[in-house]
Amino acid sequence: MKIRLSASDAMVPGRTWTEKAALLHKLGYAGMTVFVDEPAWNDGMLEELLLLEERTGVRCCEFAFTGPLYGHLMDKDENVARAAIELYKRSVAIANRLGAVTEMEYEYRPQDPLPLFDPYPVMPEEEVTRFVRIAEELGSLCRGGGRMLIEACNRYETHYLTTLGACRDMLEKADPAKTKNMGLIADFFHLAIEEADPARSVLDCAPWIRHVHLGDSNRLAPGKGHTDWKSIFRALKEIGYDGYMVLECGLDPARRVEELGEIREYLTRLEASV
Repeated sequence: MKIRLSASDAMVPGRTWTEKAALLHKLGYAGMTVFVDEPAWNDGMLEELLLLEERTGVRCCEFAFTGPLYGHLMDKDENVARAAIELYKRSVAIANRLGAVTEMEYEYRPQDPLPLFDPYPVMPEEEVTRFVRIAEELGSLCRGGGRMLIEACNRYETHYLTTLGACRDMLEKADPAKTKNMGLIADFFHLAIEEADPARSVLDCAPWIRHVHLGDSNRLAPGKGHTDWKSIFRALKEIGYDGYMVLECGLDPARRVEELGEIREYLTRLEASV
């Protein structure tokens, strides 16, 4: 396994994506993820991202439009759900241009009421059918290197699909012809909450894992919580994972650059030890 480390653009100092990517390259990073509130999007932004790797050596490896509709693919209001689907379609179109991944979840919003004592919700069959059809609709639009991936989120941010296995089951119910450019994101912050053994889940879902998000159990940098990173890296090595590993975690605001460098060193040592 060769680490291709990436970071979310919001974590990196800089006025532009090009400045941020140049800093990441200097620190030994290979990719950057970009999330954009869609009303701010323009052709100049697309041109900057298309030229990012040529200018800096760092790729935009993950892209998504955000905003009020994000995370509402399964909204009970059909008009809201359809508008959200159209937002995700536009994300797929940009991901296709960039050769990047984008993602979908059952939902992504604070749960109210909080599911404090109900860890085993079962998705109704009609919801399963609806989600699978949306996945097929979005997955069938992927072209070139563009990928639509399903992300398992924790119970406080989504009602269903909180584990890799649950997300895998959705893909296995779908039409393979429509989902050949789909797969799973393993986000280890979410999995630290929901999985009994995140490393075992990686092995169980090996054929589907296409992308990785790194955040420790407390949403800080890897190594600053109680996640067993050695077992996770051992599992990723065993399945031959060769995609990007994207930092999605909190950094000390006063020393973001230093911490980004320290994370790179920590993960490099970790990779060498498994």
